[in-house]
Amino acid sequence: MMIWDKNETLPEEKIKKLQLDKLQYIVDYVYKRVPFYKKKLDKAGLKPSSIKTLNDLRLVPFTTKDDFRANYPFGLFAVPLKQVVRIHSSSGTTGKPIVVGYTQKDVEVWKNLVARFIVAGGVTAEDIAQVSFGYGLFTGGFGLHYGLEKVGVTVIPISSGNTKRQVMLMKDYGVTVLIGTPSYVLHIADVMKNEGINLKRDLKLRVGLFGAEPWTENMRKRIEIEFNIKAYDNYGLSEVIGPGVAGECFAQHGMHIFEDHFIAEIVDPKTGELLPEGECGELVLTTLTKEALPVLRYRTGDITRIYREKCSCGRTTIKMDKPIGRTDDMLIIRGVNIFPSQVEEVLCSIEGVSPHYQIVVDREGAMDVMEVWVEMTEKMFFDEMRKQRLLVERIRDELRSVLGMSVGVRLVEPGTVKRSEGKAKRVIDKRRI
Repeated sequence: MMIWDKNETLPEEKIKKLQLDKLQYIVDYVYKRVPFYKKKLDKAGLKPSSIKTLNDLRLVPFTTKDDFRANYPFGLFAVPLKQVVRIHSSSGTTGKPIVVGYTQKDVEVWKNLVARFIVAGGVTAEDIAQVSFGYGLFTGGFGLHYGLEKVGVTVIPISSGNTKRQVMLMKDYGVTVLIGTPSYVLHIADVMKNEGINLKRDLKLRVGLFGAEPWTENMRKRIEIEFNIKAYDNYGLSEVIGPGVAGECFAQHGMHIFEDHFIAEIVDPKTGELLPEGECGELVLTTLTKEALPVLRYRTGDITRIYREKCSCGRTTIKMDKPIGRTDDMLIIRGVNIFPSQVEEVLCSIEGVSPHYQIVVDREGAMDVMEVWVEMTEKMFFDEMRKQRLLVERIRDELRSVLGMSVGVRLVEPGTVKRSEGKAKRVIDKRRI
């Protein structure tokens, strides 16, 4: 097995010693360079010398997305702009864009972190990779691109969209590694089938590296069966570095967090109280090596759990589960907390149902109601009414069992649910419209 960096296999005590040294350095670094952090730490009665153990990190106040917006565009940068060689940002559709910057050293670190999960997924310099993430201000495209080149992989930087061309290149160029969001990859599969391409016979694909949105184990099974590949998850977010915070190995049992560069904590999303390893809550990340834009205790909004276990790949770092959703994606329907990933897990386990779905939430009188629009496969679409009715009943029963409440189910024609070339929009909440 191949491991990109020996730090991925350090004993736990050495990792923690390394983290403490870097944490003390980075707290001092931001205190002296970023007025926002000096003000925040002073208000909490902390000095850099207050950090004597890793447990002292819990004394440091959180950083949030609102802090990025309040300091738009460069107020959280720790270096002059002339030292920044790359800027990425969010779209800003829900407020001021989140702007992030990288020094030359940050870019080198980023390449190597992405290379770690690429190699962990078994990708080598012999592979040809098609990057279907968007290139531009979004970190996904460039993040994967430079990591792949670092490993020596041949890269096809096609970006997202123009799906028929994606299909042609995959087939004609003998692409072996596909990269994108899982929802877009399933859309590519639909287009291929419509073009008469046999996904198993006509392609050379063997690995998929997917991320940028929550996806379930059943979604993984669907993709692996459709393409006859191994599909691996990876995790990152622009505010922290982009892709390269964590990634899966061949064991496909949790993502290894690159602990020599990040400290991960789990907190109660409502109270902010620290939760023990193994409990599910909101992921909080601290960067240890970023130069241009370090962050202390950033509340990611992603719901997951972290845990330590011996892994057959030989890596020793702490792991995180696939996020089951985001704090801002969670729906509260009649007092019940629901994540779209719970719905996806059910639908992807039922034969005759496509993985494309939409959740529609509305209010009837004083009561919240939820309906799941489920696309039928072509075969089920032409089946008799009785079979369709039985399918609806089965989906409704299984959703009630998982969600703990009754929801409506509507079967819709193939192609009804709008396809995404990036992150899928699963919920239409008419209560907020």
